[in-house]
Amino acid sequence: MIVMQPVLEINTPDGFDLWPVAEAEPFGFLPLSGELSPAEVGTAVMRIAGCNDIDPDGDRPPRPSDPLDSFLHGLLTFDNLFAAGGLRVTDNSTGITFLPGCCDGLEDWRDWYRLVDGGGLLGFGHDPVSPVAERFGDTIRLTVNAEQSDSPGIELSVTELRHLLTGAERDLADFLALAADWVLQHLPGHWAPVTAALARALDLPALAVPPEQ
Repeated sequence: MIVMQPVLEINTPDGFDLWPVAEAEPFGFLPLSGELSPAEVGTAVMRIAGCNDIDPDGDRPPRPSDPLDSFLHGLLTFDNLFAAGGLRVTDNSTGITFLPGCCDGLEDWRDWYRLVDGGGLLGFGHDPVSPVAERFGDTIRLTVNAEQSDSPGIELSVTELRHLLTGAERDLADFLALAADWVLQHLPGHWAPVTAALARALDLPALAVPPEQ
């Protein structure tokens, strides 16, 4: 059985205290879905905001002095957001796992549809580890590391990949709905801009109204 999960690469900064977060292995991957605990949602929101926590340049407003507003500043002011991670594919029959590469981000997850709709090649990293996805006719091959001639890989059909992508989008949408409820609880004054930013970071439609309380 082949499983696809949208995952976020986690790197919890020391001393983070703006809201509760879960303990996580540095540079591990957190699968996003509607099944996360509140602390795991807090970790995901922290990580996506942290990916975009970059000092403003001349085209953006100055960073606020308030610690919370300062940390959220990049998330709320960048037009193009980055969310370290991507789509993780695991073949449970062989134990082979295709991981996002260093150049991969969840904001680009829909690029996978290029393989489904037209073919070609998708690269997700560079030396020393270069995950590559290619289409050969009706078959998709996921090479764990194209830098190695004997790299393990996963093969699946175009139809199967389309089905997996539908499931990945559902997981992302479920996570966004869960995150919206979390933001209402923990960042109530920032609900609209934060949820809109999370939707953009995950390339999903924005939520129209807050969840009912």
